[in-house]
Amino acid sequence: KVLDASTLSFGTRVRWFAICFVAGVVCSILGTALLWLPKGIKLFAVFYTLGNIAALASTCFLMGPLKQLKAMFEPKRLVATVVMLLFLVLTLCAVFWWNKKGLAVLFCILQSLAMTWYSLSYIPFAR
Repeated sequence: KVLDASTLSFGTRVRWFAICFVAGVVCSILGTALLWLPKGIKLFAVFYTLGNIAALASTCFLMGPLKQLKAMFEPKRLVATVVMLLFLVLTLCAVFWWNKKGLAVLFCILQSLAMTWYSLSYIPFAR
Protein backbone atom coordinates (compact mmCIF):
# COMPACT_ATOMS: atom_id res chain seq x y z
CA LYS A 1 0.00 0.00 0.00
CA VAL A 2 2.99 2.34 0.53
CA LEU A 3 3.74 2.37 -3.22
CA ASP A 4 0.15 3.20 -4.08
CA ALA A 5 -0.85 6.85 -4.62
CA SER A 6 -4.16 6.24 -2.84
CA THR A 7 -2.45 6.15 0.57
CA LEU A 8 -2.11 9.95 0.36
CA SER A 9 -5.04 12.33 0.19
CA PHE A 10 -5.71 13.98 -3.16
CA GLY A 11 -4.67 17.38 -1.79
CA THR A 12 -1.40 15.98 -0.44
CA ARG A 13 -0.63 14.26 -3.75
CA VAL A 14 -1.28 17.44 -5.73
CA ARG A 15 0.77 19.52 -3.28
CA TRP A 16 3.79 17.19 -3.49
CA PHE A 17 3.44 16.94 -7.25
CA ALA A 18 3.62 20.74 -7.47
CA ILE A 19 6.55 20.98 -5.03
CA CYS A 20 8.54 18.31 -6.87
CA PHE A 21 7.72 19.73 -10.31
CA VAL A 22 8.64 23.29 -9.31
CA ALA A 23 11.87 22.01 -7.72
CA GLY A 24 12.66 20.31 -11.02
CA VAL A 25 12.07 23.48 -13.02
CA VAL A 26 14.15 25.51 -10.54
CA CYS A 27 17.01 22.98 -10.74
CA SER A 28 16.96 23.10 -14.55
CA ILE A 29 16.97 26.91 -14.60
CA LEU A 30 19.69 27.05 -11.94
CA GLY A 31 21.75 24.56 -13.94
CA THR A 32 21.41 26.70 -17.05
CA ALA A 33 22.51 29.79 -15.10
CA LEU A 34 25.52 27.91 -13.70
CA LEU A 35 26.64 27.00 -17.23
CA TRP A 36 28.10 30.48 -17.63
CA LEU A 37 30.39 30.19 -14.62
CA PRO A 38 33.98 29.08 -15.10
CA LYS A 39 33.96 25.28 -14.91
CA GLY A 40 30.18 25.43 -14.50
CA ILE A 41 29.58 22.67 -17.03
CA LYS A 42 29.51 19.94 -14.36
CA LEU A 43 27.06 21.89 -12.21
CA PHE A 44 24.97 22.60 -15.28
CA ALA A 45 24.79 18.93 -16.27
CA VAL A 46 24.03 17.76 -12.73
CA PHE A 47 21.37 20.38 -11.96
CA TYR A 48 19.74 20.10 -15.37
CA THR A 49 19.58 16.32 -15.10
CA LEU A 50 18.33 16.46 -11.49
CA GLY A 51 15.69 18.94 -12.62
CA ASN A 52 14.42 16.55 -15.26
CA ILE A 53 14.46 13.63 -12.82
CA ALA A 54 12.52 15.67 -10.22
CA ALA A 55 9.96 16.73 -12.83
CA LEU A 56 9.59 13.11 -13.90
CA ALA A 57 9.34 11.91 -10.30
CA SER A 58 6.67 14.49 -9.52
CA THR A 59 4.09 12.42 -11.35
CA CYS A 60 4.72 9.57 -8.91
CA PHE A 61 2.68 11.59 -6.43
CA LEU A 62 -0.28 11.66 -8.78
CA MET A 63 -0.16 8.10 -10.11
CA GLY A 64 1.91 6.21 -7.58
CA PRO A 65 5.38 4.89 -8.39
CA LEU A 66 4.38 1.41 -9.55
CA LYS A 67 1.60 2.65 -11.79
CA GLN A 68 3.95 5.25 -13.27
CA LEU A 69 6.67 2.67 -13.94
CA LYS A 70 4.13 0.41 -15.65
CA ALA A 71 2.91 3.34 -17.76
CA MET A 72 6.47 4.41 -18.63
CA PHE A 73 7.31 0.99 -20.04
CA GLU A 74 4.07 0.37 -21.93
CA PRO A 75 4.81 -0.57 -25.57
CA LYS A 76 3.46 2.75 -26.91
CA ARG A 77 6.00 4.81 -24.93
CA LEU A 78 8.81 2.32 -24.38
CA VAL A 79 11.13 3.89 -26.98
CA ALA A 80 10.49 7.41 -25.65
CA THR A 81 11.21 6.24 -22.09
CA VAL A 82 14.43 4.44 -23.01
CA VAL A 83 15.71 7.38 -25.09
CA MET A 84 14.90 9.82 -22.27
CA LEU A 85 16.67 7.69 -19.64
CA LEU A 86 19.61 7.12 -21.99
CA PHE A 87 20.19 10.86 -22.44
CA LEU A 88 19.95 11.43 -18.67
CA VAL A 89 22.77 8.91 -18.19
CA LEU A 90 24.80 10.07 -21.22
CA THR A 91 24.75 13.67 -19.97
CA LEU A 92 26.37 12.65 -16.70
CA CYS A 93 28.84 10.32 -18.46
CA ALA A 94 29.90 13.11 -20.83
CA VAL A 95 30.68 15.50 -18.01
CA PHE A 96 32.16 13.18 -15.37
CA TRP A 97 33.83 10.32 -17.23
CA TRP A 98 34.52 11.54 -20.75
CA ASN A 99 35.08 15.21 -19.77
CA LYS A 100 33.48 16.42 -23.04
CA LYS A 101 31.72 19.75 -22.50
CA GLY A 102 30.24 19.91 -25.98
CA LEU A 103 28.77 16.44 -25.65
CA ALA A 104 27.29 17.32 -22.26
CA VAL A 105 25.52 20.35 -23.72
CA LEU A 106 24.33 18.32 -26.72
CA PHE A 107 23.03 15.58 -24.44
CA CYS A 108 21.19 18.15 -22.30
CA ILE A 109 19.48 19.47 -25.43
CA LEU A 110 18.62 15.93 -26.48
CA GLN A 111 17.47 15.26 -22.89
CA SER A 112 15.02 18.13 -23.19
CA LEU A 113 13.73 16.90 -26.55
CA ALA A 114 13.42 13.35 -25.21
CA MET A 115 11.49 14.59 -22.15
CA THR A 116 9.14 16.47 -24.46
CA TRP A 117 8.63 13.38 -26.62
CA TYR A 118 8.04 11.27 -23.50
CA SER A 119 5.54 13.81 -22.10
CA LEU A 120 3.68 13.97 -25.41
CA SER A 121 3.33 10.19 -25.35
CA TYR A 122 0.72 10.64 -22.59
CA ILE A 123 -1.45 12.88 -24.77
CA PRO A 124 -3.67 10.94 -27.17
CA PHE A 125 -2.82 11.60 -30.84
CA ALA A 126 0.07 13.94 -29.84
CA ARG A 127 2.80 11.52 -30.90
